[in-house]
Amino acid sequence: MRPAIAILFLVETCLYAVASLTHAGLVLEGHEHRQAMIAAVISAVLLLGLISLGLDRPWSRTAAISAQSFALLGTLVGAFTIAVGVGPQTRLDYITHAVMILLLVTGLVWLARNRNASPQR
Repeated sequence: MRPAIAILFLVETCLYAVASLTHAGLVLEGHEHRQAMIAAVISAVLLLGLISLGLDRPWSRTAAISAQSFALLGTLVGAFTIAVGVGPQTRLDYITHAVMILLLVTGLVWLARNRNASPQR
């Protein structure tokens, strides 16, 4: 079951990478939003969280929780900007942000409950 957290991190990382490319206008037209391209940074941070779990150091779980928390904060800011009318206002944006929040909360709960969160154990 521990590889599940690695898969979750990988899915999240890819989702944020695609979101960044979408906001850059490279995946879908009509969703361009330069400020939302910060999703690339979130994707990189999640990748570092995944790498930290793979290293299986005493600080790995803390790094993974930090990565998930950073991503959640950024996603909540994105959801807030959508709610106040900044950026694209499509059904895809609403669904994507909801899925991102659900995945991140799932990851945080899993990491909080599992002291030995390394995917290699």
